[in-house]
Amino acid sequence: MYGRLPIKVILAILSINTPVLNSFVLTPHSARTPTAVFDSATVAEQSKDKEATTDDEELPLLIQATLGKKTARTPVWMMRQAGRHMACYRELVKKYPTFRQRSEIPDVAVEISLQPTNKYDTDGCILFSDILTPLPAMGCDFQIEEKVGPVMAEAVRDKESFEKIMVNRDFDPSSSIPFVGEILSTLRSELPKEKALLGFVGCPYTLATYIIEGKSSKLYIETKKMACEQPELFHSMLKLIAEKIGQYACYQIENGAQLIQIFDSWAGELNTRDYDEFAAPYQKMVLDIIKEKYPHIPTVIYIKHSGSLIERMAKTGADVISLDWTVDLAEGRERANAARSEIGLSIPVGVQGNLDPTLLLMDSQDAIKERTEDILRKGGGVGHVMNLGHGIEATTSEENAQFFVDTVKNFRHD
Repeated sequence: MYGRLPIKVILAILSINTPVLNSFVLTPHSARTPTAVFDSATVAEQSKDKEATTDDEELPLLIQATLGKKTARTPVWMMRQAGRHMACYRELVKKYPTFRQRSEIPDVAVEISLQPTNKYDTDGCILFSDILTPLPAMGCDFQIEEKVGPVMAEAVRDKESFEKIMVNRDFDPSSSIPFVGEILSTLRSELPKEKALLGFVGCPYTLATYIIEGKSSKLYIETKKMACEQPELFHSMLKLIAEKIGQYACYQIENGAQLIQIFDSWAGELNTRDYDEFAAPYQKMVLDIIKEKYPHIPTVIYIKHSGSLIERMAKTGADVISLDWTVDLAEGRERANAARSEIGLSIPVGVQGNLDPTLLLMDSQDAIKERTEDILRKGGGVGHVMNLGHGIEATTSEENAQFFVDTVKNFRHD
């Protein structure tokens, strides 16, 4: 239909007068139950539109898979594929000792992003960055300390600090974090067209835990205390973060990202009541912002320890559910599709994952091959992106990482 027009042009054409994913609705704060509202007729209409407008075989294999297409083979990449397990990365660390240097100096971040793609020949290249990268532009500065992790300059735990630090602050990614756009546009120009360029953002709940706790946490006591004792403040913070993260995701797309993965890593620590109130609606709000402006950019949602949340994740409207290693891939997809059918979404959900990353630490490559091929068979060659169930471990050998990628690329479905 669109011949050989550049993908950016196609996306611009397709974004005009396209039905928008259902709006995000918050009940009054006094009710304390914000909900993500889906209208089955609107969702079904969008799914038909998606079927009619994604028939472009020139898209990278990975993007085709996230759009539900049957692919000649299953595409593969690895979460956290760029980083400490690679010797070339460790060499760069000697010259650029802080994470923010490595992720915010464009030439360095481009080099790091390309390291695993070039070495392993993965089907996707993901921006080397961090989910916290946009926070300084929101007023929440931080540093990443070795063996400690992110440490915020100032925690936000009351209305006064929220209004002082975060409210009424202009957020323009092109001026406040322009290096992200430069990194992405450079990567897009250097990558072969068959390689997908992946962007990512953190979800509001997970980002809020860092802002409130002031650093990484295991129990999230201050965050849960705010949820219980200051719910209106917490909702205001989450909504503000969601609006800006949605804008940040669109900025990544405008600079070349062909897919956006959203991470709500710590939402898996919530009970279902709090997840439904403080995590899911704001995941959907971010996704709605993306889909309103770029309805044909595929989206992926990932939550660690999400086995009990699959149905809820599927109802956000994300195109792909990234499963951790605790869930059987086939069962996870079946559960997700059943949940989607409840809201009238006829297009099957895609799945990503989900090899246990500790398997790549094994001496036996036979075990890696057997477990990888088992997942590939369950993926069926349609709507499946092979990946790990979490990030690659720092002590993984490059030999085993290469073996994993090669095993996926050599596998063919009957």
